[in-house]
Amino acid sequence: MWRQPALVAVAHGSRDPRSAATMSAVVAAVAAARPDLDVRVAFLDLTAPSVEHVVDAVAAAGHTRAVVTPLLLGSAFHASVDLPGLLAAARTRHPQLRLIQADVLGADPALIDALCDRVRAAAGGPGGAATTHAVGIAVAAVGSSAAAANARTTAVATRLAARTGWRTEPCFVTTEPSATLAIARLRARGARHVLVAPWFLAPGLLTDRLKHATPHVTHAEVLGPHPALTTVILERYRAAIADTAALSA
Repeated sequence: MWRQPALVAVAHGSRDPRSAATMSAVVAAVAAARPDLDVRVAFLDLTAPSVEHVVDAVAAAGHTRAVVTPLLLGSAFHASVDLPGLLAAARTRHPQLRLIQADVLGADPALIDALCDRVRAAAGGPGGAATTHAVGIAVAAVGSSAAAANARTTAVATRLAARTGWRTEPCFVTTEPSATLAIARLRARGARHVLVAPWFLAPGLLTDRLKHATPHVTHAEVLGPHPALTTVILERYRAAIADTAALSA
């Protein structure tokens, strides 16, 4: 009997148990939205189950196709080198299983909207600080030694500003500009209400470091199991299947 391809959602992994719990909740929301699919979560590093273990289980369940969807906001090493290498090895182990790697989540417009929702909730909802014109948002990401990766966070901040009219500044946990510098820049631009918006899918050691560095301002929640994230994951799944069908035609 023909079966829909399994959806293997691959998260980064972390030593912090909050990260795995959050990403498992994200994937559970996807499974609830599509009960017709076999949806499974896997992790690239530090957290079980591993990608290898989950792909082996999908093959053992009799699937002949699976879409591996990276739950990543950027397309750096993990998406371009690490995951393809794992899937190449899995194809050798399971030649009967066709593994299709979907695109990363990236700065999808729906995720910008989710970031906006997190900021508004942190500011107190309707009537809160985020409804005023003197709002400044420090959009915080991990940071990278690659300028192109950091430029993508800058683009997220720019798009959030265009979407909301808020003043925004990008900042990073592991490189410059820091959140402290971004907050100072926002104050200099006239922002009276400053919040930090973490461009992270899940909480962990880095988001804790961010809070410890700037305890005097409000921090929004991470994106987490937001409905927009469910939508984007399923869009990546569908697009991967469509692209593969088009190439096979």
